[in-house]
Amino acid sequence: MPPEKESRSRRRERDLSPSQWDWDCPATRRRLEELYFLEQDYIGAGSEDARNFWAFFERLRRFQSRRSEREPTLSCHDQAEPPTAARRLDLPRRYDPRYRINLSVLSADVEGAIRGRRGDCSVPQERLSEFRAALLHYLDFTQKQSFAKLAKLQRERAALPISQYRDRLLQAVAQNQVVVIAGDTGCGKSTQVPQFLLAAGYSHVACTQPRRIACISLAKRVGFESLHQYGNQVGYQIRFESTRSPATRIVFLTEGLLLRQVQREPTLPGYHVLIADEVHERHLHSDFLLGVLRRLLPARPDLKLVLMSATINIRLFSGYFGGAPVLQVPGRIFPISVIYQPIPKEEAPAIGKSGKSERLDPLPYLRVLQAIDHKYPPEERGDLLVFLSGVAEIGAVLEAAQAYAACTQRWIVLPLHSTLSVAEQDKVFDVPPPGVRKCILSTNIAETSVTIDGVRFVLDSGKVKEMSYDPQGKLQRLQEFWISRASAEQRKGRAGRTGPGVCYRLYAESDYDAFSPYPVPEIQRVALDALVLQLKSMGLGDPRTFPFLEPPPSSSLETAVRYLRDQGALDEAEDLTPIGNLLAQLPVDVVVGKMLVLGTLFGLAEPTLTLAAALSVQSPFLRPAHPNPDCATARRPLESPHGDPLTLLNLFNEWVQQVKAERSGSSRKWCRRRGLEEHRLYEAANLRRQFQELLRDHQLLEETSSQPSDSYSRQSRHRERRELHRLWRSHAETEGRKRKVLRLQDGADCSSGEEEDGGGTRGKGEHSIDIQDVKFKLRHNVEELQAISSPALSSSQLALLKLVLCRGLYPQLAVPDQLNSGRKDSDQVFHTKNKQGVVLHPTCVFATSPELLHAKEGPERGGTKDPTEGLSCHHQLLAFVSLLETNKPYLVNCVRVPALHALLLFSRSLDTSADCARLVADGWLEITVPDADSALRLLSTALQLRSAWEKLLHQLLERRGEESGRRPSSRDVAVLTRGLVEFLQTEVPYRLRQLTGLEKQNLYIGPQTVAAAPRLPGLFQGMEMKPDEVKGGHRVTDFLTYNCLAMDTDLYSDCLRSFWTCPHCDLHMPFTPLERMCHESACRPSTAPPEEASESSSKTSALHRPYHCDVCQQDFTFTPTEILRHKKQHR
Repeated sequence: MPPEKESRSRRRERDLSPSQWDWDCPATRRRLEELYFLEQDYIGAGSEDARNFWAFFERLRRFQSRRSEREPTLSCHDQAEPPTAARRLDLPRRYDPRYRINLSVLSADVEGAIRGRRGDCSVPQERLSEFRAALLHYLDFTQKQSFAKLAKLQRERAALPISQYRDRLLQAVAQNQVVVIAGDTGCGKSTQVPQFLLAAGYSHVACTQPRRIACISLAKRVGFESLHQYGNQVGYQIRFESTRSPATRIVFLTEGLLLRQVQREPTLPGYHVLIADEVHERHLHSDFLLGVLRRLLPARPDLKLVLMSATINIRLFSGYFGGAPVLQVPGRIFPISVIYQPIPKEEAPAIGKSGKSERLDPLPYLRVLQAIDHKYPPEERGDLLVFLSGVAEIGAVLEAAQAYAACTQRWIVLPLHSTLSVAEQDKVFDVPPPGVRKCILSTNIAETSVTIDGVRFVLDSGKVKEMSYDPQGKLQRLQEFWISRASAEQRKGRAGRTGPGVCYRLYAESDYDAFSPYPVPEIQRVALDALVLQLKSMGLGDPRTFPFLEPPPSSSLETAVRYLRDQGALDEAEDLTPIGNLLAQLPVDVVVGKMLVLGTLFGLAEPTLTLAAALSVQSPFLRPAHPNPDCATARRPLESPHGDPLTLLNLFNEWVQQVKAERSGSSRKWCRRRGLEEHRLYEAANLRRQFQELLRDHQLLEETSSQPSDSYSRQSRHRERRELHRLWRSHAETEGRKRKVLRLQDGADCSSGEEEDGGGTRGKGEHSIDIQDVKFKLRHNVEELQAISSPALSSSQLALLKLVLCRGLYPQLAVPDQLNSGRKDSDQVFHTKNKQGVVLHPTCVFATSPELLHAKEGPERGGTKDPTEGLSCHHQLLAFVSLLETNKPYLVNCVRVPALHALLLFSRSLDTSADCARLVADGWLEITVPDADSALRLLSTALQLRSAWEKLLHQLLERRGEESGRRPSSRDVAVLTRGLVEFLQTEVPYRLRQLTGLEKQNLYIGPQTVAAAPRLPGLFQGMEMKPDEVKGGHRVTDFLTYNCLAMDTDLYSDCLRSFWTCPHCDLHMPFTPLERMCHESACRPSTAPPEEASESSSKTSALHRPYHCDVCQQDFTFTPTEILRHKKQHR
């Protein structure tokens, strides 16, 4: 609107006379909101409370209008003779219901504001009085509503079984340091016990939960029940999100976060009571936390520990803590009828060619929905909770159930699993409209961690997917198993929370009887690398002797220790190394933590931070959307030919650069068009910031100021952040005030509306704001992220970044099969050291573009008669983040690297022949270089680069926290960087093949009875060679063994010489390849700076010795070969 028109409009609004006053006029309402609904007031302008007030105001006006028509007019006599008692007591002459309102609204500031406006005297005083009276009535109405809800809430709390055991619980906690509460489903232990303890005087209570969704839902519920403002005295703390404040007295947090706190503060001085909930689930962190707390309790005799469990294996927990007393609480379970409906054989999942089950048939699940529709009328409330084994199975049933719901209009189908965002998970707590039921398709997350009101029917598939670890093949297996009887009872109990329920079981009763009594503890079936590293960092001693609740297999512990030793996190004495100490404090896998450290060394911290964060969260690619050709086409420009980690880097940068900088809120649409889950990108951004802060805390990154330089930008940013904070506060205030009602349309993708009492309209504006976007812009400086993500990496930076990735991932390498060039895209086969016949994950870049991995000549398995067959300069390996087996063994998140250069730089074991033309890396990959001179030069360069890299990395880590520490000089880093880039650009034809099992058995010559080899300065300068007592040959470094490979020419290779002319001194005489390298190294002019050249010139190799020539009467420092040559000159 032009300024002059706007001013005329405002003047017309101000000039309203009392006779023209209209309560329904938008201008009138805006004027009153400006006076009474300020931002700091109880009712803010434009808020949900403001909209509710105007709806209440309309009803109040209609009520007053009807009452005024019915009430008779007072006579003049009544008005003229007020009661004497009223005068004496200074009371009004007439009773008014407003006098019962125990509230007031100050109006002096309003009247002052009206007088302060020039020409603004058109608001009649009687209208202000009417409006103020209506406002008081509304506040009184909401207060009475709250008290009615509170009374109902207190009655519900008193009806919980745990309430009858309150005094016994507090007495047991007062008399014992450890108490075990065994409560059945529905007894109320998770919500009531923290409140009991807080009311008894324990001022700081922490309650651990196995899942994030449980922390959030319990904090909301307890905060509501205890009448504390949500996020004030009751809060939650999960990864990247916290409502904890200095005033918080009860905090719900995950077990992993409490372990991190123990790592920082070993005695946990900030807590008086620790509650470990759901300990019967036997998660890895849960079992480890119990062991840590058992060690902690003697050092904190004032600390109380309460273990809360279902009535499962109670003696185990009580005995672990020295016979701790057990308080058994019955559950509030209504009668549940169990119906066994085993799936007919013809409908059971078929077995495919791979030997694995095919896609789940949803027909048995749809039959249960039909049975409920036919047997129970829609007026009878009751939702259905379906337990499925995994996300893929949920997707299969979801698709069919949505189609059924669209036909019947009687179901709303919702998924529930841990990969969903918090907003999507919260939908399962919303209420369906009348005549409609919810069908919740859940993994085992709903067994104990989440309680959903209104569930009357449970459909149990009897299956669960669990992750197991194969230490021999070094892969993770996600396999489907039958559940235990304890889990089956837990699932059944979800049907009897609010009334009589029904549990359908898709298996026979004989199957139930054959189930194991308890689930297998997670600590006995997963990799223990992170646990051992964390245990070491806490100073808890040898993991083999740690008092676990139930010890893991010794083979798993040995594998974890050996893996950490190979990664450099532990030394030979199994103590933490400097890099291991740092890795233990990073909440990521060891390989990702190594990437972060290595990236800071080469000035690649920003892309490495993004890569590490993207690899540490679940894949952002939506599996159902992946086959969509439109999504694949939209993603194509962002795919990197170098591999999946670089594709994730491109995705994140583009998301930040092109999308999050816009204010149109189109990021969700951008992600949907490309088949991406935006929630994963938000997680990656949060994790990236956490990594950045950790690196800065350890002095591996310099602090940078993110404040704008000019005042205008600072003011603009301040205004923006203030508006974002206002939006967040408004969302937090309105969240949970109204019961949310699901909409029928769109099934699982439905949005939530708000249940309204009538006449209200769904608000716009702030309700359309993406709260995740608001949080993102509050936590992160978008302009700074833009600046970081905008520059494209140069070819040298890209090569270094791939080296950093490869070193972090090593030895997780895969070699392509020799027949891949003849296979179609989906059938590409690869081999790792411990697992043969693995394939690319369907989301992998190379799965759709396998030609990127093909060299001109592929790798080979056997010998060849053609001397040129298999020779190539471009053999490649795949470095992968993880090896996951579901229906096939998959390589996940792969990056391609040059084979020869990667193996020379990163091999843990490198064995050579006498002329170094044949090398074997880590005992399974053989490299053959026909040109022995090139092989020697590459090996010599690799040794120097590895030594320099280790030296700089050691300086970087030793410098942390020490003012006097020596930071790697930029010149040294630049020299190493240049050397690595030049090394990668070196092209040498070679053959690459995987050794067969028989060749591995006859690989080494074995120990030899020979004297120790002399020092060879050209190749192994400064290194002491010792005979290897196992392989034979000579041990040069901790990874290199020289001349240990069994070959037909071993007996004669030392004697084979050929004539060669030195390019530096023109010496022409026969040399072996090693002698040639030694001479060339000693004869090559120095390129070091003067101060280093003078130092190095004073050093002589072991082969040089003083020599006095009797003919020319001069003194020299010659090698034996040079002495011979000098003597020949005098003949």
